[in-house]
Amino acid sequence: MKKMAFLIPLLLLLFNCQSDKKEKETPPNIIYFLADDLGYGEVGTYGQQKILTPNIDALAKNGMQFTQHYSGAPVCAPARYVLLTGQHTGHAYIRGNDEWRERGDVWDYEKASQDPSLEGQRPIPDSTITLGEQLQKAGYKTSIFGKWGLGAPKTEGVPNLQGFDYFYGYNCQRQAHNLYPSHLWENTIKDTLNNALVSPSTKLDSLADIYDEASYAKFTQQDYAPKKIHEKALSFIKDNKANPFFMYYASPLPHLPLQAPKEYVDKYRKILGEEEPYIGDHAYFPNRYPRATYAAMISYLDYQLGELVSTLKDLGIYENTVIIFSSDNGPTYLGGVDFDYFESSKPFQNGYGRTKGFVYEGGIRVPLIASWPNHIKPGTTNKHVSAFYDMMPTICDLSGAEVPANVDGISFKPALLNQNQREHDYLYWEFPSYKGQQAIRMGKWKGIRKNIFDGNLKLELYNLENDISESNDIANLHPDVIEKMEAIMVKEHNPSTNNNFKFKQLGDE
Repeated sequence: MKKMAFLIPLLLLLFNCQSDKKEKETPPNIIYFLADDLGYGEVGTYGQQKILTPNIDALAKNGMQFTQHYSGAPVCAPARYVLLTGQHTGHAYIRGNDEWRERGDVWDYEKASQDPSLEGQRPIPDSTITLGEQLQKAGYKTSIFGKWGLGAPKTEGVPNLQGFDYFYGYNCQRQAHNLYPSHLWENTIKDTLNNALVSPSTKLDSLADIYDEASYAKFTQQDYAPKKIHEKALSFIKDNKANPFFMYYASPLPHLPLQAPKEYVDKYRKILGEEEPYIGDHAYFPNRYPRATYAAMISYLDYQLGELVSTLKDLGIYENTVIIFSSDNGPTYLGGVDFDYFESSKPFQNGYGRTKGFVYEGGIRVPLIASWPNHIKPGTTNKHVSAFYDMMPTICDLSGAEVPANVDGISFKPALLNQNQREHDYLYWEFPSYKGQQAIRMGKWKGIRKNIFDGNLKLELYNLENDISESNDIANLHPDVIEKMEAIMVKEHNPSTNNNFKFKQLGDE
């Protein structure tokens, strides 16, 4: 009996210790890895046949692959704003790419490279509540590596004033039209690179042999921005291995121009065979091997993701790290990218009008893969319909951070953990570019209104269950569905405070 009397309090003490330990478990590190212009069909685990992505595929094998995830917008800046604020583009401050032209000749690459007052996009206001800020409040060390695009240097919109403790990369989307730039930014300080200043409008010499690889030498320099950015990201992980951290890895790949490390290009030259050169246009550099280079850019992106995972494992923190992989919008149709050859948007339609810049599936449906060892069941596929504006509540939910009251999103942490998941009644987009567009995803239905600036308010309607390519407009067969969607479009559209994003045809003043 004496022995039993001794054992009971000991067992209670051990139980309490275990309970306290459970309560005090370190919150997970979170890495959100965002590719730039990566198509739904450009990753092996989503059906790509020609481009090798073993590390992205392994992430899916060890985690969960979503098949119905959507960007917040079909181009860079608004997609990123939606991601970081949890607000869809009917409520967002940034609803399109806004180069803030009233400052001067912002599209002059050389002038902007030398004058920070011409660099960057229109800044998001100081009052913006960002994901970075919420995670800072929850005790996370926060960082962004890659492309920002939400506030020019020396404004309230720079990353360090929007919730990020550390930033390294491109402040400006236009400057990212060169992967061998003259500079990047480390926090608010310009980091000069070992590259000459070469404008994206630079062409081949007039007498150059377009079939001679040497003719393209000036477009490859010393410091490759994706490599520099990646090195800083690895250092951040090592420096913060003992603390919970959030890393927003906004890679500039595979966004144009076509520039990639030579060893990766040479590998694909052997795989893909001979090809015609791309001689360039007003916005992007020429390239001797455009197909091989584009594939190389995606494989290099894949390699970098793999190195992040290896570093986490080496440091012993992989088990407690959530990794989320996605893309900011659909693939491009410019600059020498052969989207038909690579079937970049498969199973959706390819090319101009259907991919980047447009609210059809090829423009806004994107890959989403999530991994969290011992929490997310390996090798699972999930059909939950979600969007970028779900990331704010989801990541807050995963980290223990507070979810702001003004978000449009729904946490899909339950879906990640194979629990009962609340579904959206609908998803909403508006995009004040390419003649003005709106879209709704409501169950199996997809409604699209395009050419709004031309006075068109008629909706197209597609049944995605049997028409994934959005080929057969059946609006005339379902007036009841159209009526519901029109009501939703009125409800979800708040007039923008920025004249560049207003829809006068929808009554905006």
